[in-house]
Amino acid sequence: MSAIPGLTLGMKGTAEIVVGEQHTAPKVGSGRVHVLATPVMINLIEAAALAAVEHLLPPGQQSLGTHLDVRHFAATPVGMRVSAAAELVKIDGRLLSFRVTAADAIETIGDGTHERVVVTLERFDQRVQKKVAQIG
Repeated sequence: MSAIPGLTLGMKGTAEIVVGEQHTAPKVGSGRVHVLATPVMINLIEAAALAAVEHLLPPGQQSLGTHLDVRHFAATPVGMRVSAAAELVKIDGRLLSFRVTAADAIETIGDGTHERVVVTLERFDQRVQKKVAQIG
């Protein structure tokens, strides 16, 4: 049962990009081969999870990524479209768990799991500001 009204198991979200040079491993500092960088694939996976649930959260609440366990097992060249999909598979209080995949026009390129926690923005910001004050 969901502690957050409106969220139900099976909810899905997607996100996509066309791989540009700015999305390649050399441009993001994760390698030297000019193909889709793993950090960019991960960003796309997070965007898909956001698309699944974020619009249903109450005002003043937002989900934040807390855990990723993904594999990136196939390369995608510049110019090819990549899509990510996320399905909400578990709700445990404020913790949301997703099954995630990424695919290009030819094949699946990655898969795994992703967790997000729903936070109240006001309390979250107070904690961040407390840290900022400590470094000031």
